[in-house]
Amino acid sequence: MACLSLHRGGSAMVAFVSIFLLLNDGSGGGGAAAARLRTTSTLSRNLLANGLGKTPPMGWNSWNHFHCQIEEKLIRETADAMVSSGLAAIGYEYINLDDCWAELNRDSQGNLVPKASTFPSGIKALADYVHSKGLKLGIYSDAGTQTCSKTMPGSLGHEEQDAKTFASWGIDYLKYDNCNNDGTSPKERYPKMSQALLNSGRSIFFSLCEWGEEDPATWAAEIGNSWRTTGDIEDKWESMTSRADQNDKWASYAGPGGWNDPDMLEVGNGGMTTEEYRAHFSIWAIAKAPLLIGCDIRAMDNVTLELLSNEEVIAVSQDKLGVQGKKVKKDGDLEVWAGPLSDGKVAVVLWNRGPSNAKVSANWSNIGLKSTTVVSACDLWEQSTESLVDGQLFADLESHACRMYVLNPQ
Repeated sequence: MACLSLHRGGSAMVAFVSIFLLLNDGSGGGGAAAARLRTTSTLSRNLLANGLGKTPPMGWNSWNHFHCQIEEKLIRETADAMVSSGLAAIGYEYINLDDCWAELNRDSQGNLVPKASTFPSGIKALADYVHSKGLKLGIYSDAGTQTCSKTMPGSLGHEEQDAKTFASWGIDYLKYDNCNNDGTSPKERYPKMSQALLNSGRSIFFSLCEWGEEDPATWAAEIGNSWRTTGDIEDKWESMTSRADQNDKWASYAGPGGWNDPDMLEVGNGGMTTEEYRAHFSIWAIAKAPLLIGCDIRAMDNVTLELLSNEEVIAVSQDKLGVQGKKVKKDGDLEVWAGPLSDGKVAVVLWNRGPSNAKVSANWSNIGLKSTTVVSACDLWEQSTESLVDGQLFADLESHACRMYVLNPQ
């Protein structure tokens, strides 16, 4: 049984994209809000001209689990585990270093220097190793004088030099933080690195991390491939849910080439239950957020691997239509999230955010279907299909649990 097929790749990037927006305000699913759900709207965006980010990026980042405790052996072993676990084969491709990889001071020519005690072989050799596994290497810098850890230089004033360095090493992805800056707007500082990367001669995915402070969803599409809409996530239910809510308000600004980023995944780090992690992964997938694993994949248990490797949930994330799903109904702690997919299908998450068991339901009007539409409903976590569901979808859910579906009109 397959509700969706996971396809890698896509069509060529265009300078402008038109997307269908879900316009429900999330106030309860009835009346004018529901009537507006299927309104067709066109949003044209100038896109960064590197041709990357046709779908949300997938991979791994070191920060959530390891913070500053990183070294080249860990990164090599993580690349190995990405392949041996089967995660690479289903689309997880980036192995991303976060903060703390460089020496405190630049060399006499002003170049960044990999930390000798932890990356003695250098970043170029590490990139070569990661590339040999069929993966891509990401790196971290900051639009300030130092990074957030204050253990290495930032790239402020060195944008062209550092971009050329990253390109010469074979870097494929740059996360660009916002600490220790000079007080000028990110709108002034981030375009400089964006242009430097375009000038570097290498296609490098550009991830803006200014924490959503100046509403980057409204201006970052022509500068980067993703932009943080929130502060840092923590491995806690309250943190994860608040990031989902903060990110949701910017849904209409995401699309192929540029994505809203509510921060990295915490799945597998131990601070939430399995059902909470399932909800975390489901909401990030339907919201077209970057799927960047934040746990130690060398030592993850089978439950974590099963959550991260659900190919049909990933297929929702990577759907070629590229429309961010959003919250379309809220009844206290009971929520419905939905978004259109290619071929006329609809992705739906029923989510019980409350403290006790509850029934969560969605009428067709909530999710943009005509009242007479008959669908088959494929449950992506139970791997089951209910044929000819008519008018309503519902599930009895434990506290903090969700169900995720793809609806296929018949």
